Amino acid sequence: MAANRLFLGTRRYSSWSLRGWLAVRMAGLEVEEVVIPLAGGSTPAVKGASPNGMVPYLEHRGLRIWDSLAIGEYCAEIAPGLWPADAGRRAWARAVAAEMHSGFRELRMAMPMNLGGHFPGRGRTEGSLADIARIEALWAECLAAHGGPFLFGTDLTLADAFYAPVCARFITWEPELSATSRAYVAAVRAHPLVDQWYRDAMAEPMEWRLPKFEDPA
Repeated sequence: MAANRLFLGTRRYSSWSLRGWLAVRMAGLEVEEVVIPLAGGSTPAVKGASPNGMVPYLEHRGLRIWDSLAIGEYCAEIAPGLWPADAGRRAWARAVAAEMHSGFRELRMAMPMNLGGHFPGRGRTEGSLADIARIEALWAECLAAHGGPFLFGTDLTLADAFYAPVCARFITWEPELSATSRAYVAAVRAHPLVDQWYRDAMAEPMEWRLPKFEDPA
């Protein structure tokens, strides 16, 4: 096994890869990034690389860690600042991240992540709008309590990492959002790590692009 590798899917589309990558970069782990082009599902290349046949997948210091939330928690063991220092806020931030990890399926299906895509007004199903309303309420509560610009104050945490792909979806699909939500989306997009991911995504080969994401119904 190679000592330190992070397996990712196509950056343009892989929202879970973005979450895992942000955790690894926020923790300062030195890893080789292995990007596997996706094909709209679990491809043989991904199945051959990852224990659960999905990305992201981290190999670090002889350990094998799959699932973005597990990667995030592992990174927080190395860099505790990835969660808020206060125990109460830390529990809150974990709940916020876990809700994203296990929920909002309607939004994911109706408005898939496509960095560089632009589909304003589309994807507004009853389910996706209900998910967006819950996300906005969650964001507003966190931002009001901690002052922003990020969910738990001035620094990016794992909670923000888990919502970074949601911000990307909102940029692409442009649902109606409150001023508070728009400001938060802009803050996340402007973060240097998120900007780096966008720039790397834009540099990916054109042949990696998938019609189902580039021209959604």
